[in-house]
Amino acid sequence: MSARQPVPRLAAVLLALAATLAAPTAARAQLTTDERAKLVKYLTDTRDQVVTESASLSEAQWSFKPGPDRWSVGEVVQHLALAEPFIFGMQQKLVSGPAASPEDRKKTQAQDEMVLKVIPDRTKKVNAPEPLQPVGKPAAARGDVLTAFREARTKTIDYTSKTSDDLRGRVGDSPMGPLDAYQWLLFIGAHTERHLAQLREVKADPKFPR
Repeated sequence: MSARQPVPRLAAVLLALAATLAAPTAARAQLTTDERAKLVKYLTDTRDQVVTESASLSEAQWSFKPGPDRWSVGEVVQHLALAEPFIFGMQQKLVSGPAASPEDRKKTQAQDEMVLKVIPDRTKKVNAPEPLQPVGKPAAARGDVLTAFREARTKTIDYTSKTSDDLRGRVGDSPMGPLDAYQWLLFIGAHTERHLAQLREVKADPKFPR
């Protein structure tokens, strides 16, 4: 009998190993190294471009409006500073919610590229929600606006760099259809890219102060 005793032990080891291999359903759902690096770079690059395009402007350039219904560079950056905590908060609420069904996960499989293509496209005009519009709000000092934008983006990048949340396993509705929590972070970068184009349109106006 003693020669046969290792068999149950071996079976127990194999069962434990099988359980360990099955458990990483959550681990396998984590971001890949490439996904994380791509997202961090996108968030970093778009932040740096906003700062580069706006931080050294004169006050006249910062507040110049191409028309009464157009935003100034300052208003564009203020909108970004208002919108980022709002979108990030939606993403965090999604992450804290229940896991998505396999069917819902499938609906998001092709949405990464869709976010990166559709959101920056300014041929489709969209009105920002009233709370995120700088129009009608007291004009904030440029330093305060840029600081708010940088701080919001730093929080987003820090989270993206370190999170072990199951970003692919949480899905919520958006104007584009279902997006997972990773895609909501891509949305933040794409939204910044959209308004970078708007900012550059303001600076390219013939009447922009030189």
